[in-house]
Amino acid sequence: MSTEAERGIADNKPDFDFHGRALDNIFDEYEEILAKRPVGHSEKYGGFWYIAKSEDIFNAEQDPDTFAVGPSMILPSFGTDVPLIPIDIDPPAHSDFRKILLPMFTPMNIKKLEPGMKETARQLAEEVLSSGEVVDVSAKLARPMPTIIFSRLAGYPEEDWPIFDRWIDEIIYERTAKPETAYAAGRELNDYFDRLLDEREKAGPDAAKDDLIAQLMKAEVKGRKLTREELLSYCYLLFLAGLDTTAWAIRSALWYLAGNQKAQQQLRENPDMIPGAAEEFLRTLSPVQAMARTVKTDTVVQGQELKAGERVVLVFGAGNRDPEVYEEPNEIKIDRENNRHLAFGGGIHRCLGSNLGRAEMVIAMEEFLKAVPHFERANDAEPWHGVGPLTLKIGA
Repeated sequence: MSTEAERGIADNKPDFDFHGRALDNIFDEYEEILAKRPVGHSEKYGGFWYIAKSEDIFNAEQDPDTFAVGPSMILPSFGTDVPLIPIDIDPPAHSDFRKILLPMFTPMNIKKLEPGMKETARQLAEEVLSSGEVVDVSAKLARPMPTIIFSRLAGYPEEDWPIFDRWIDEIIYERTAKPETAYAAGRELNDYFDRLLDEREKAGPDAAKDDLIAQLMKAEVKGRKLTREELLSYCYLLFLAGLDTTAWAIRSALWYLAGNQKAQQQLRENPDMIPGAAEEFLRTLSPVQAMARTVKTDTVVQGQELKAGERVVLVFGAGNRDPEVYEEPNEIKIDRENNRHLAFGGGIHRCLGSNLGRAEMVIAMEEFLKAVPHFERANDAEPWHGVGPLTLKIGA
């Protein structure tokens, strides 16, 4: 058996992290590891290998026989040790679970939702404009917009929305420093969906709805209905993915534009550039910086041995800044073309809701830029990442 020194572990990045405050300076970290150690080892979260190059990440995404998602691609846990359906399910079962909701997230179906998205974004942008000269745009727009849109799509009762932000914060953003808080919130969220499913079952067919929860309750896998545990797992993941990542994407785009007046005005005057700009923000300021895998069989990446059973993190955020793929990779160019990025992952586990997330992000920017004639950062200490406050000065 090779020693850690022989495998190069001692010369790696034992403190490499991709969560929390570590993200403040993560782009400098990416530049270093891409240049010096594109496959390395960290001791965080029980220890993992990381893969940073774009091509290596794409290859791993296309090879589930070598890089499995089980026990989970979430590292550390999202407040539960139960595998989340469908992202924590490997082939061949994965496709049976994924295809259940795939028709609801097609471009054609998302197109039907756009008028409602635009109305919601327009109302929220107008509220920002009427809230004074200094406004927390994360609280007023970036967070409520995905909550409203996805909750209606999923079938979450409107009276329950006020509690959702706390669950997101505690499960996703407290999990590295306070895992006990994340697990407590995870139990609350699981209980919430247990009650919601009970209510749906009691309502019976006369109260039939056409939302995500209804589709899950009607779905079958190999001729059988989903078990309650499977339903809860699917609901848990949809909630976290549907509300958090899009809020981050909208907030980070506005964060950048608030600090770059030229780009802000260029998009305001040329709204047809907004979809392309959204792709560039997704590439450079992605809500999903990394996802985990487990090595199933011994393999080698960039000359580095990876052993069966070891955890590996695919660092999408680094791959999205790979100088072998992107010219001036650390520059945000709102007119960049041929922008093949990893913000939604790839392969069989590519983000199910990518079409919805893209549409929400584009529409949020369109309506905000249309309504607000000028905005700039009021607090430069607020980071680019997450869903925390984004305090902007609004107006001339």
